[in-house]
Amino acid sequence: MEVTIRPNDSLWYYSELFDVPLVLIEQSNPALNPNQLMAGETVQIPGYMIHNRTIAANDSLWKVAMEQNVPVDMLQLVNPTINPGNLSIGETIAVPARVDQLLLTDFNHYTFAKMVRDIQLLTTVYPFIRKQSIGNSVMGKDLTELQIGSGQKQVHLNGSFHANEWITTPVIMRFINEYARALTNKMPIRGLQMLPYIQETNLSVVPMVNPDGVDLVLDGASAAGTYREEVLALNDQNPDFSNWKANIAGVDLNNQYPARWEVEEARKPDSPQPRDYPGPHPLSEPEAIAMADLANGRDFLRVNAFHTQGEVIYWGYEGLEPPYAQELVNEYSRVSGYRAVRYIDSYAGYKDWFIKEFRRPGFTVELGTGVNPLPFSQFEEIYEETLGIMLANLYM
Repeated sequence: MEVTIRPNDSLWYYSELFDVPLVLIEQSNPALNPNQLMAGETVQIPGYMIHNRTIAANDSLWKVAMEQNVPVDMLQLVNPTINPGNLSIGETIAVPARVDQLLLTDFNHYTFAKMVRDIQLLTTVYPFIRKQSIGNSVMGKDLTELQIGSGQKQVHLNGSFHANEWITTPVIMRFINEYARALTNKMPIRGLQMLPYIQETNLSVVPMVNPDGVDLVLDGASAAGTYREEVLALNDQNPDFSNWKANIAGVDLNNQYPARWEVEEARKPDSPQPRDYPGPHPLSEPEAIAMADLANGRDFLRVNAFHTQGEVIYWGYEGLEPPYAQELVNEYSRVSGYRAVRYIDSYAGYKDWFIKEFRRPGFTVELGTGVNPLPFSQFEEIYEETLGIMLANLYM
């Protein structure tokens, strides 16, 4: 919600008036100098939305404020042009409303378009959530990164490397919504107060690494655009793409990294397929390149790649993982009930490459149980299991 600065206003005053932590207002307005606010400038107030109220007979600003349970000055601030002493019947005024419920609720069939819509809503209501494109998919869709926090500790989560594991994306999006709501409402999550973590941790998430593949799985060949005939041929003309893991070019994005890639090349398909083809060479695909560039350009202490299924956490690579990775995975296991597995005969994945490249912890977290794509009926259970892991990335 946007308000216009008046003479003698301060961010501290807005924090008190709207009952929103000052740090969230500061992070929502990075271009403003808190010590030199200028009348007429605009300020973003996180955690609020506007609804309209029509003035009726005998209404006054005080009466509306009492009815809406907001301070009179809050109404005056969001209605700078009204005359409080001369309200007109039929006049419409803006009333700020605190957002205390989750904004995102439609998580089934979670396409790229749904995610884009939800990101726009979240970043509008919670402008301390920073958004940027880190690259593009084969079909040109933005690969969006969201960040929350200003701390020195940088941690990363991602989802939907594999197309038919799309349920990992709404799990991440739901958490971002719950985290932002908890911050603005000073609410705990599982007994943890969230505000300290926004100043200690910079949380990075890429909710959908493989948007072209996700849309293909969910909406079929019509979502493939100019790749329609190619994906149908790769899928043996089967219109059901529920077994598709690859990107739209038939490359498995989690077999794309230079971490014993040649082992996967020798035993996996040697041409584009719905799954498992590691590509003509490491980092051949724009989605894989974008994720590598992201890690290379940051100082991530650890990365977490969310996949499905199995309720296991893979955390080792060739003995290169640091000793404290054991402590982290033990905590992940404790809060989720998932089993920790150090080594597996599988290479060239994002967490493998991260461990090899940076000698820091990387985790592949396999959410839920069953056959991919997991039924949406598992979403709530999966979210509750995974919530502890996402929280652990803030406090560990």
